[in-house]
Amino acid sequence: MPTAQALRRAQELGLDLVLIAPTAVPPVAKAVDFGHYQYEQKKKQHDAKKKQHVVQVKELKFRPNTDDHDYDFKKNHAIRFLQEGNRVKAVVQFRGREIAHADLGKKLLIRFAGDLTAYGAVEGVPRLEGRNAHILISPVKAAAKPEKSAGKGPPPAGGKAPAPQGEKPSHPPSAPEA
Repeated sequence: MPTAQALRRAQELGLDLVLIAPTAVPPVAKAVDFGHYQYEQKKKQHDAKKKQHVVQVKELKFRPNTDDHDYDFKKNHAIRFLQEGNRVKAVVQFRGREIAHADLGKKLLIRFAGDLTAYGAVEGVPRLEGRNAHILISPVKAAAKPEKSAGKGPPPAGGKAPAPQGEKPSHPPSAPEA
């Protein structure tokens, strides 16, 4: 309907004429309470903002002589970060004369990137900047999250599963040798 007629009709109903789609041909307008319309728009924006995920860069620091257990621990952290949708920056710090063995740090970063290929894509090659070598890994979209089981599955490494509390072990204690 013509704009003047629509404006008159909205005033009769005690409402405001709000332009919904100004770029459409013809432009689309709606007769609504303007205060309520603003409230609904603000609520939609708030909900959209709540659902979005801001990608962060999580940094993991290594040394050139990092032990296997420490390496595995940090690798598991990196896997968790990538599954959450964050980027991972792995940094090898060189102190003192360690900088003479920069190749060890680069090998460590290449090994780290190779271990995370199922969870993330490597951005470039390890770069040496000053006393640090670093590499960036971005999450892969199809990374499947592992299911968490509550205490089920194989026993922890080291052989036997721990005995339940309140029960005695099934084997008798050994007698001390003389």
